[in-house]
Amino acid sequence: MTGYGIASFDAGSAKYTVEIKSLNSKFLELTLRLPKAFSDKEFQLRNECTKQIERGKVNLSINVEQQSGAVKAAGIDTDLLKNYFDQLKAVSAELGEPSGNLLQLALGLPEVVKYDEETVSEEEWQAVEKTFNEAVKAFQKFRADEGNVLEQDVKYRIGIILENLKQVELFEPKRVPVIRERLNQFLADAVGREIIDQNRLEQELIYYIDKLDITEEKTRLKAHCDYFIETLKNADANGKKLGFITQEIGREINTLGSKANDADIQKLVVGMKEELEKIKEQLLNVL
Repeated sequence: MTGYGIASFDAGSAKYTVEIKSLNSKFLELTLRLPKAFSDKEFQLRNECTKQIERGKVNLSINVEQQSGAVKAAGIDTDLLKNYFDQLKAVSAELGEPSGNLLQLALGLPEVVKYDEETVSEEEWQAVEKTFNEAVKAFQKFRADEGNVLEQDVKYRIGIILENLKQVELFEPKRVPVIRERLNQFLADAVGREIIDQNRLEQELIYYIDKLDITEEKTRLKAHCDYFIETLKNADANGKKLGFITQEIGREINTLGSKANDADIQKLVVGMKEELEKIKEQLLNVL
């Protein structure tokens, strides 16, 4: 399920922005982009995301904009710089090479320029944590709104399946007389109506029509559709469970189609299959 949430907090000296994006995934795949100063908070942020976000390919980024424009000054170890410079100068003289850029070269050597280590005060972290929680709330609301849209869509399509099932019941009473007449006509054309054993024919018709009876399939299909709607109402994540129910719905629809032996019912079955495929596609985005 896709999701998006963003929140900002202006602390005066700095502005903190937390952004969360997600795409659908079977598992929680979490990617964090944090300023260096917040690297020690990564484990805590991952734990919070794991608790609040069940699954998805999630990208979390934190951005800090310094409002004062002040840049932390760098310090130079002059003793080390002089030592490097003297050594470079001696080597240059020994090799007879020009020494015009030795100072620049010495400044680039390890430990000459030292930067103050970036740290986060408790006050700053509280501001970021508050912003993070607001972003998660916005993210979850986005997901909930999308989930409501998906819920209405799959309910609508289950309704179409149930409506087609009602139409099947209208066509079903016509099936048996049509099948009976078709078999009678086939036998009459094949061996002659006058030599047909009507008792034996009736026995065979009962057996054949019983094989084509779709009463159980209709009952089970209705029960599965009702269970699907009932499961949608649960507060827990039921994406997998709904997927299993659609498998059972598909099984009954397929059996209904194979036993129908009627063109009108077959058309309704095709419509059911079409709606069921759309439901399955939507369920790929459901937790």
